[in-house]
Amino acid sequence: MAIRIDEINHSSPTRFVELLGAIFEHSPWVAELVYPERPFASRHQLHQVMAAAVRRAPEVQRMALLCQHPELAGREADAGTLTNDSKREQAGAGLNQCTTEELLTIKSLNQAYRAKFDFPFIIAVTGLDKFQIIAAMETRLNNSVEIEFDTAIGEVEKIARIRIDALIDE
Repeated sequence: MAIRIDEINHSSPTRFVELLGAIFEHSPWVAELVYPERPFASRHQLHQVMAAAVRRAPEVQRMALLCQHPELAGREADAGTLTNDSKREQAGAGLNQCTTEELLTIKSLNQAYRAKFDFPFIIAVTGLDKFQIIAAMETRLNNSVEIEFDTAIGEVEKIARIRIDALIDE
């Protein structure tokens, strides 16, 4: 369902949030914050404004945003409760076709990551395969909490960009 930037710009507040509320996983507050900043000249500008709103948010709100993301090949995937976007993104990276050994590795890395950072591992999986994702998980476990928090926010911004590009036709 591609929509035009003009439709975004002329939407009511409710419609705006309906259209853009899922860009940041389970966090419609981002769309609510940027609604008054319309009109947007492009989807690129919309993304920049949304990303800036996230960066300005208090740390506790940014942490809550990170915690809204599902674990990769984790509990939500097992339970069938991934959002359509997350399901499509994870499947595109082959995470729905892991061997038992790969799943055990990912689940172990998810557990270690959450124990260290207190939020799920987040990476924009589009264009990556399961081996690149596992390698990134292993590498990023060595980061400090501060660096990883910023890295995860950056990955959330990449995911939002991918979702905006898929949703909005200019």
